[in-house]
Amino acid sequence: MSKNKYLFAFALVTSLFFIWGFTYGLLDVLNKHFQETLNVTKTRSTLLQAAYFGAYFLIGLIGVFVNKFDYKKGIIFGLLLFAIGAFLFYPAAESFNFNYFLLALFILAAGCGCLETTANPYVTVLGDPAKSANRLNLSQCFNGLGSFFGPLLASQLFFSHGNSDNLDSVKSVYLIIGVVVLGIAFLFIRTKLPEIKEAEQEHLTADQDKKPLGAHPHFIFGVIAQFFYIAAQVGVAALFINYCTESGLTIDNALASKLLAVALFLFAAGRFIGTGLMRFIQPQVLLAVYAIVNFVLCAVVLLHLQWVSVVALMIIFLFESIMFPTIFALGIKGLGSHTKKAASFMIMSIVGGAIVPAAMGVLADKFSTAVSYAIPMGCFLIVAWYGWRGYQIGLPKAMLGQGSGVKVDFNKH
Repeated sequence: MSKNKYLFAFALVTSLFFIWGFTYGLLDVLNKHFQETLNVTKTRSTLLQAAYFGAYFLIGLIGVFVNKFDYKKGIIFGLLLFAIGAFLFYPAAESFNFNYFLLALFILAAGCGCLETTANPYVTVLGDPAKSANRLNLSQCFNGLGSFFGPLLASQLFFSHGNSDNLDSVKSVYLIIGVVVLGIAFLFIRTKLPEIKEAEQEHLTADQDKKPLGAHPHFIFGVIAQFFYIAAQVGVAALFINYCTESGLTIDNALASKLLAVALFLFAAGRFIGTGLMRFIQPQVLLAVYAIVNFVLCAVVLLHLQWVSVVALMIIFLFESIMFPTIFALGIKGLGSHTKKAASFMIMSIVGGAIVPAAMGVLADKFSTAVSYAIPMGCFLIVAWYGWRGYQIGLPKAMLGQGSGVKVDFNKH
């Protein structure tokens, strides 16, 4: 394959990172928009997160039982599911039915889940193997940009004059997304991409650990820590706009959406900052410190100190940035032949993002949005424990302090 074709294929794959980051960025704005246009409670609106991350759980479950994938077909299938889900937003908006939106979002997110589990390996083989990490980091940068532009655009379209009380802008946005995704799918069908040989990856599991996967406590605790981290991440974002508009300040939905975009920009920037810090600080130490910082920031959010608390809420995103990949890397360390299956369980653990935010919605409806942030506060404490102690339980002493030996995706999870 020529260099130009490699570049074209890389651009195609990188576009996937942007598009699923963009749709995730829209999610939390939709949460608030549907509360007002469809008259749903905060508790019910968090079913959007349940549908989105529940679909990811399903894809992870499939990955546990399926060990070999045709990656190109997986990407095309994911794009088609993505497009179908996006197009279903139109009849959902026409019917003004929240349940239809949940179905559309579930199908869209299932497509995103397929893309996330297939696109990353492609990035690593599209060119010089020595530069695979550089390519992956570049693609992840576009994911962060998508997450930033999603709420920024939504603040203008969903909450602008004349659109705050109807779903016309939602129909238009998702129709455009569907058309773009179908176009990308066509390009993938027409583009020859390199195959990934399973045999080329077997050297990562050369130790062939004979212990069953469940006999590795550091992995079990890693799955638990990942569950609560994703629960915290999704919960913090899901009620972000509600918190800002109820802060006692003159913050409307449009401004709150822009503040969310800034928070997501901090999240993206934190990936680069964290990667640099890990050259000098062990990942588990940084994980524990970041989690403790977020525990304190959540306490400030609970105190409801107007701008002080709003800024604290935004800074939480910065310190979340390294948590998913760091927990992932620590959890799969030393698992040998179990690594691929362990990775699927790690993906399944993001179901925390589907379950826990609903509990936040209940607290927000019964007491206040500020009180609901006690839940992510507790979640960050569990993450801090994993970085301090949980990651090393059952791990051979010779492996403590070593890298995972596995490249980890710094995506939005």
